[in-house]
Amino acid sequence: MHIPCAVIGLGRIGSLLESDPLREKPCTHAGAIVDNPQCKLVGGYDIDPERRTQFSETWKVPTEFPSAEAMLDTLRPQILHIATHPDSHAYYVALAARKNVKVAVCEKPLADSLSHAKRIVQLHRGGKIKVLTNHERRYSADYLYAQKQIRDNTFGKLLSLYGRLYFGRTTSLATQMLHDGTHLVDIIAFLLGSPLSRPTVVGNLRRKKGTAFIHTKSERGGIPICIEVGAERDHLVFELVLSFTEGRIEIGNGIYREYSSRESPYYKGYRSLLPQEAPSFQKTGYFRNMMADAVACALDPERNPVSSAVDGFEALRFIFSLGI
Repeated sequence: MHIPCAVIGLGRIGSLLESDPLREKPCTHAGAIVDNPQCKLVGGYDIDPERRTQFSETWKVPTEFPSAEAMLDTLRPQILHIATHPDSHAYYVALAARKNVKVAVCEKPLADSLSHAKRIVQLHRGGKIKVLTNHERRYSADYLYAQKQIRDNTFGKLLSLYGRLYFGRTTSLATQMLHDGTHLVDIIAFLLGSPLSRPTVVGNLRRKKGTAFIHTKSERGGIPICIEVGAERDHLVFELVLSFTEGRIEIGNGIYREYSSRESPYYKGYRSLLPQEAPSFQKTGYFRNMMADAVACALDPERNPVSSAVDGFEALRFIFSLGI
């Protein structure tokens, strides 16, 4: 028996990016549903009629409903993927809970405000619906491997972490932090096993030019963290550098590198960081593993998602504390 799944919000992350020939597949909510052998995509809804038509033609499922509520009444999905604008997430999660949906997979950021995010957390904690926030790097094989390296003390004690985010030449730094910085903040908290302390900012996050630096530390362990966010670049960057007593890990979009401390080939009597052989992550399973978690939550009411509404709220709490 397949688990019926539906999508609200049929744009890029809902469906359209699946046609990108360079991205690891699946890379959308619809693609992840179809990829999972335990699931069946039963339909979708969007306020845009062109997107409804395109989704229906691509996935061969019904989309012509007068409203999202009508779709839920007709199709009765057990898992609902919400890939709409953040200001509607709280409404759709509440609607899903009323319609007895078991799991809502909510695209990041969890909401457009802390008050809306709190409402979603309350629904999640209330027990009627489980809410999974799509911070997909928590499910990605490369980040899970980095987390294991930290826990195993492979390179000794973790001493500091540096994050870098460039996501749009003319996009304000605040917008970058809200829409893609949620991923960065969340994966840092995930790797360190701790929320982040109240930050200080050097620079102006409201500008569409230049660079700003966000300084914070982990609440547990007090590990120093610096996040650099910048505009004006003609390229995208999402990366972390983890510095240990005896090595370093660099991880990001298409990047996984390890360096170990060894006798220096450059300076007598010193040690240098030298690259060492590391796993190659051609496939990370990030969307596939997220979908597997959603399925597990639908089958087990006691299970808590790897990336829950609470985690999504914590990322937003930190970002809104920046004064954006």
